[in-house]
Amino acid sequence: MKWPAQRLASGSKKSFGMYDEAAKLDAAGVDLIHLEFGRPHADTPDHIKQATKAALDAGIVHYGDFRGTLSFRQALVRKLSEFNKLDYGIDEVLVTNGLTHASFAAFMAAIDPGDEVILLDPYYPQHIGKTELAGGKVVIAHLDKANGFAITRDAIAAKITDRTRMIVLVNPANPTGRVYTCQELQHIADLAIEHDLLVLSDEVYEYITYDQAEHISIASLPGMRERTITCFAFTKAYSMDGWRVGYLTADARLMPAILRIAMTDVTHVNVFVQEGARAAVEGPQEAMLAMVEADRRKRDIVVQALNQMPGVTCAAPEATIYAFPDISGTGRSSQDIAMAILNEAHVVVESGSFYGPGGEGHLRVCFGSESEARVTEAMERLSRFFNAL
Repeated sequence: MKWPAQRLASGSKKSFGMYDEAAKLDAAGVDLIHLEFGRPHADTPDHIKQATKAALDAGIVHYGDFRGTLSFRQALVRKLSEFNKLDYGIDEVLVTNGLTHASFAAFMAAIDPGDEVILLDPYYPQHIGKTELAGGKVVIAHLDKANGFAITRDAIAAKITDRTRMIVLVNPANPTGRVYTCQELQHIADLAIEHDLLVLSDEVYEYITYDQAEHISIASLPGMRERTITCFAFTKAYSMDGWRVGYLTADARLMPAILRIAMTDVTHVNVFVQEGARAAVEGPQEAMLAMVEADRRKRDIVVQALNQMPGVTCAAPEATIYAFPDISGTGRSSQDIAMAILNEAHVVVESGSFYGPGGEGHLRVCFGSESEARVTEAMERLSRFFNAL
């Protein structure tokens, strides 16, 4: 059977980044410290597990509502109103298999062949594959690292054509760790309204912010509720990456097309897992806040250590579980440095170029994926590496 070239390209090795490069050393038993994979280190809080176990014992094991259980969506509507300042009804919330599934459904529902989708560079690479699977064309709007990767109107406006359909936003931003200001978000909102565009907003890191940085959902800005598809997940803040549960919100006019994709794709999300996720929303938040505080401590360890290494500078991320150090002072490419760190220091970090041309000269270092002790050890290994260059 001959497979379409586009499908073969979408499964290319580059999709896995340094994780794939590290697999050979992992298989050989080398002691690698993994700071490339965007997963939380902590276990899922116990009250979430207990709620899921109780649901199983209660026989919550059968088919449920395609959109997600009613009680869970009601809890999400309350959370959206209280935390995100978003006013949605229960039929404007769709429970999904993680944020990846939420954004996939949104792309497939909203993008037609030939439509253009604007990504902000540095970008999250998965959004490229989803756009292309829907038949769309990715257009890159470069953010200036000299300006702290700030969103500017000019950077986006220059990329808008009569084929533009959507602007994709990741806020807080992966990989840069930025929390975009209201003024930055307003640039996107103004352009979306002027040109009648959709915005897909990936807000998986909404809770993981530091130093009083304020996360704002772009759909809360005037005129944006009806044109924004906002995607959320329990992956990072509640350490539920393996649970595969998230949700999206969209205006009632957009939901039928999105729901059609999700129903065809997965029918609906596992019902007893939704009970665990509901406990995350409605239950005590102390465990989540403690995990965010642990990430802040690890962030400070990483940033302080990186800034003491020759050829490296690192701004403190305002959010997420990633540092994005500038290694251009070494005179070597980010992929070259990432490979050398893997083979010589046995620390796995991601090349900044994996996140687009704007990431060149940087590394993405995930301080959330290991314990504080292992993160500290990784910084010691990196210090020896950079001092030996």
